Amino acid sequence: MTKTAFVTGATGLLGRQVIRAFDRTGWTTVGSGFSRANPPTILKVDLEDQSAIEAALDETKPQVIVHCAANRFPDKCDADPDGTRALNIAAARRVAQAARSRSILIIYISTDYVFAGKPGEAPYEADAAPKPTNLYGQTKLAGEKAVLEECENTGLGIVLRVPVLYGHAETSAESAVNVLADAVWKAQEKDAQVSMDDWSLRYPTNTEDVARVLVDIAAHYLLADEARVAMPKVLQFSSEQRFTKFQMCEAFAEILGLPLKGMVAQSGAPAGSAPRPYDTHLSTKALRDLGIDVRTMKFEDWWKREMKAFKR
Repeated sequence: MTKTAFVTGATGLLGRQVIRAFDRTGWTTVGSGFSRANPPTILKVDLEDQSAIEAALDETKPQVIVHCAANRFPDKCDADPDGTRALNIAAARRVAQAARSRSILIIYISTDYVFAGKPGEAPYEADAAPKPTNLYGQTKLAGEKAVLEECENTGLGIVLRVPVLYGHAETSAESAVNVLADAVWKAQEKDAQVSMDDWSLRYPTNTEDVARVLVDIAAHYLLADEARVAMPKVLQFSSEQRFTKFQMCEAFAEILGLPLKGMVAQSGAPAGSAPRPYDTHLSTKALRDLGIDVRTMKFEDWWKREMKAFKR
């Protein structure tokens, strides 16, 4: 019997790769979006409307939901706190309620920003105490709790935390990593003095790797059936490669054969924006204990292939 995966936020940076990964492994896939919906593969579903969510699930009858839809940019979260709470918390609870009542497995995509990221604390295990430093992390943590509460004692609710993501993007602004390539080009302008964070540590992870792991998690938990009640509810996935934003820019400049004299490294905590933690490196032990492959592609190798099309 062919299995079906339903992906919210399917038109976004991660959602598009999740659709492709499930497709490649023989699943039937259906996504939901709103402004960029494209039926019948990407249904237009208002996640503020419980009846619309339930109708979409009743129409598609999935075995698993991957809930990617979120406001995932910290500064944008601060600019629209009510909208952020509506999407990152309330919508997650609605989707989880609909999933539980239909015995559908739901995997909620969360973030490393649920942790404080103080020097010396990382790497964080999946059961470490969360303490988010900004509204984005706070709402994603509340979304985790909402999903796990709605699916309590069923084994149907799973959280997957991931760090900053990069990958194939429709625009560079879709990713806090991809957009750094624009900053490298900006630094080539006459008298440029582009300021770049060289303080907080990031572990950029490719969306293709995250999507592959999501397929593995879905297969693993569905196969376990009722035994999944005793399986971990919170999982974490991350690359082990560590960079500051400035170091990522250095990597891009080297790949593109460009100087970086027009960029200035900032060694202190960034000012004037939503607070960022110093180091929120995620341990992947919970995934490894399940036997799931946590290897990731090398950052520089992927970008060498990708940037062939962007050399000017």
